[in-house]
Amino acid sequence: MIYFDNAATGGRKPDSVLSAVHAALQQCANPGRSGHKLSVGCACVVQHARQALSDFFDGYGFERTVFTKNCTEALNLAIFSALRGGGHAVTTCMEHNSVLRPLEHLRQTGKADYSVAPLQTDGTLCPQTVASLVRPDTKAVIVTAASNVTGASPDLAAVRAALPDRVLLLCDGAQACGHLPLSMKKTGLDALCVAGHKGMHAIQGAGALLFSDRFEVEPLLFGGTGSESFDLGMPPFYPDRLESGTLNFPAIVSLLEGTLYAKLKMESDAAHILRLSEILCDGLRSNARLRLLSRPNACGIVAFVHREKQSEEVAALLSEKFSVAVRGGLHCAPLMHRALGTGDDGAVRASLSAFNTREEVSVLVRAMRRI
Repeated sequence: MIYFDNAATGGRKPDSVLSAVHAALQQCANPGRSGHKLSVGCACVVQHARQALSDFFDGYGFERTVFTKNCTEALNLAIFSALRGGGHAVTTCMEHNSVLRPLEHLRQTGKADYSVAPLQTDGTLCPQTVASLVRPDTKAVIVTAASNVTGASPDLAAVRAALPDRVLLLCDGAQACGHLPLSMKKTGLDALCVAGHKGMHAIQGAGALLFSDRFEVEPLLFGGTGSESFDLGMPPFYPDRLESGTLNFPAIVSLLEGTLYAKLKMESDAAHILRLSEILCDGLRSNARLRLLSRPNACGIVAFVHREKQSEEVAALLSEKFSVAVRGGLHCAPLMHRALGTGDDGAVRASLSAFNTREEVSVLVRAMRRI
């Protein structure tokens, strides 16, 4: 099957990632929970993974790099911590439900409020529009690094520059990490939430939260950490404070290897994906029955709608008759679809990876002509 659903999860992993996971499963101990050599060895690998992620994203050290099961958990940690004690947040209509639902929960329970920045008429996000929604009680702004619907990337540095210094800037990096260069310090990010299983080449179950030295993140889970065990409260230091329970060692190993792979290949892979997205956009644009929602982008996300068929019907036809995997529907981003005028039915999303080829893209273009 031709796999164009990489924005949901990466379909093919580098050989180095697969080998590392296999080795971890063959001899896996609980990192940081015992004193024997296997446990200590696993803890050293976890430490290496923290440092590699912090270095890759120009973060604030291994202590402020914590592992989560996915980007959603990382976003929940960041959002609930930023709005601890109440207050106001600003987000955008580009966001995934992993941002919108925590904010809506806080609003419905009377614990915090939020405002949503709209897109401009050209479909881009204006940093000044975001900043205009900041109130005296605004504690955080949450912005995606790349839309999971269209692949569009806001100018995060410009957003930061437009905000008061006191306001935290949190970033959903699910679709951008591994595809686009992201420097926390240069951009001014206070939190970067990472999905390991997409552009970072890791397996499912691998996520991370990186946060700045002016952002104090509070735990959502409470339990064993292997440290300070006589204290019935959570340890006061990071990363232990935020990592209750046994870590997903095979997933962390895969994220380590994926990070090392991305460090070597991200620039060339991004150029290849950008070119594939250009070819796909050109091919779909020439089809009068389609409306293209995306512009070429290095995240490889190309969304479109059929003027006569529902998006999920098109996705089913591509799967059943042409053996092409795409995704139809709302992609957990309802406000973005409302802004695009596709709120009723969503869109078909083809999401490319560096392992895809021009020939595979041509198959999708021809299939859409037949449909």
